[in-house]
Amino acid sequence: MPTTPYQRIGGQAVLRAIVDRFYDLMDRDPAYAELRAMHGPDLTPMRDSLTGFFTGWAGGPRDWFQGGKCVMSLHRPLAITPDTARQWLEAMHRAIDETVGGRDPEIARAMLDVLKQMTAGMAEATRH
Repeated sequence: MPTTPYQRIGGQAVLRAIVDRFYDLMDRDPAYAELRAMHGPDLTPMRDSLTGFFTGWAGGPRDWFQGGKCVMSLHRPLAITPDTARQWLEAMHRAIDETVGGRDPEIARAMLDVLKQMTAGMAEATRH
């Protein structure tokens, strides 16, 4: 029986699928244009970084956190508005639902609940 969210969700491959779907949505859906504009033209480094963050955050290998990385500090220089935070959360909600929501709605909901809090915290922290 899985003991961590990382194991329960299906490991790094599933987390990467969530991240890839998220960035595909952000890159292609005009509803996320303002959020997309905050990123560079090549999303590959962001895809790798977010997958690494999710992997360690969910209880898998913590390689991303080596060297004291902090997701909040890394986003502090960005002008995260309530609208871009909403776009991020909406795209992530879609990505999680499409990837794991039908298979394990409980873990999808738990992941989204925490990400919702984190997104609100980032929007608040970058306003100062």
